[in-house]
Amino acid sequence: MAGIAGNCAEAVECATAQRPDVVLIDIRLSDESGFDAARRLAAQGQAWALIMISTHREVDYADLIAESPAIGFLTKTDLSAAEIHRLLKAA
Repeated sequence: MAGIAGNCAEAVECATAQRPDVVLIDIRLSDESGFDAARRLAAQGQAWALIMISTHREVDYADLIAESPAIGFLTKTDLSAAEIHRLLKAA
């Protein structure tokens, strides 16, 4: 199942409705922070794995990623099924 959201509210609504195992969250959701969406999703207590993604490098957001409820981070250029599985195994 896949869903697309353009902002934090849509991301939370979409994930809540579809209940995926894995949620990819762009660090930039419109003019909002994907970290806010990740915190809202984590607060729901669901068993989904949150993965932050961005066009920027991990080092640009290292502190925010470490403090977030996400299991990891992928750049959009590295985004693949294999990399998602790697993060899931490491979690």
